[in-house]
Amino acid sequence: MLALALPLGGCASQPAEEGPKEEVTAERVVQYGLSNPWDSLMPYNSPSGSNYSRIIYDKIYDRLAYVHADGTVTARAAQSWESVEDGCGIVFHLNPDCAFHDGTPVTAEHWVETIALLTDENCPALGRSAFSVLTGTDENGVATGTEELGVKAVDEHTLQFTFKTPTIPEEFLLDKNREYYVLPTHLLEGVDPAELMEQDLWAAPVGSGPCEFVSEVTGNSLTLKANEDYQLGAPGFDTLVITVMDKSSLLTALIAGDLDYYAFGGSVSADNAPTATEAGFTVSKSEAPNTFYELMLNCQTLSDARIRRAVEYALDKELLCEQSTGGYGEVTSTSILPTCESYPGPGETTRNVELSMDLLEEAGYDGETYTLACTSNRSGLAALMQQQLAEAGIQTTIETVDSATLFSGMSDGLYDMAIASHTPSALPLWFVESRFSAENNIFHVDDLSPYLTGIDAIRTETDQEARKALVAQLDGLLAEERPFIPLWFGTALHVESNTVTGIDYDASSFSNENVWEWEKQ
Repeated sequence: MLALALPLGGCASQPAEEGPKEEVTAERVVQYGLSNPWDSLMPYNSPSGSNYSRIIYDKIYDRLAYVHADGTVTARAAQSWESVEDGCGIVFHLNPDCAFHDGTPVTAEHWVETIALLTDENCPALGRSAFSVLTGTDENGVATGTEELGVKAVDEHTLQFTFKTPTIPEEFLLDKNREYYVLPTHLLEGVDPAELMEQDLWAAPVGSGPCEFVSEVTGNSLTLKANEDYQLGAPGFDTLVITVMDKSSLLTALIAGDLDYYAFGGSVSADNAPTATEAGFTVSKSEAPNTFYELMLNCQTLSDARIRRAVEYALDKELLCEQSTGGYGEVTSTSILPTCESYPGPGETTRNVELSMDLLEEAGYDGETYTLACTSNRSGLAALMQQQLAEAGIQTTIETVDSATLFSGMSDGLYDMAIASHTPSALPLWFVESRFSAENNIFHVDDLSPYLTGIDAIRTETDQEARKALVAQLDGLLAEERPFIPLWFGTALHVESNTVTGIDYDASSFSNENVWEWEKQ
């Protein structure tokens, strides 16, 4: 038996020599939360035109520039730009490394074909009004056919826009950058403009942005992958999964580790900031204001400017701002951001009850009771305003309504005052230009002509110093007539991600995010 055992033992197999082990790298997935769904993956077909859709387009498609919270703009699809044709044109020098996700290089001709297609009178695009600033279009952004369309390819990587009025390049980008995207027109050859929105391409879009489409569960989630060839650099993750969830659940999901980040900019209220801090997250303050608060006035029922100014002097803006922002706000008497080059200064913001009462007496105020409209989340703010106004002798009743009813009610003249907030931009006319027009005279101003004259003068002036003087002049008129009362600018708080670095939290308010600089840890 032993003799048999020896050969058997000698034939026993020896462990094979192992080669070098292949290192398995875990997939880097960024879980991204969003409180409302996008309504289309075609960037010119969003019924709402909401920022929830724009923040998606920002990933799949490319934009000419990247807008920072302080109002500065830096290169993205365009490396540089300059003003031409006495301020009525802008030349963009496109990055030659831009390419669509199918590998096709992006050229100036793609931009020209995109705009020509969308401005065609038969194209049912919902987002083409953004092109109404270009020559050869009507007020709706439809090509007239009677004048050359204001976009041309100077050469393969040089694009020129021509405008109806003098336009400062940086202000154009601040205003329109989030509305202009280049489409893969090489995949749309021969498509009837009337059938553009029906193409299968929009179910699995091909863009030239920093992320590529993978899959979608409509209204619930969107999966994207990093564009390894993006001209500004590949994102520092493999996959981006965007999940729609209730706004109240975003912070909870971040703390639980179910999310790495949520839009917009990880925003958190002053009340909830301690919860994030206690959970081990850093809470930072935005460098630039992201909310503008105003008291809308009905100039038909508060027909005397002295009464409107009396309302402003009766309000303790500092106390109201403190209650609303938890100390993260700055009172103002102008709608123009401090970061704007034409900022005229904060103006007079101090409460003066005595002056308020004097103005009321001069105007012959007879104790009329005004309606003050607010949304439910601002009922406490409205109650404090009511108390302060009463101290000056101004009587009010509060009506609590939803946001849509508040704005429609002011437009229809149902309310005398209403508390509202808006997302500002660094453009000097971002607020007043849209409020003082025949189509949207929401303050019911009897004579719009002085405001329209001032707005037109600012819009067409390209010299910065002259423009600043015109802005100050218009702001002085607004302070004297007070068709609305600027209250304060609110500053956002951001919960910083513990798992993703490189996020520009502030810029999210402009519906653009620097995902090419994000790095999943």
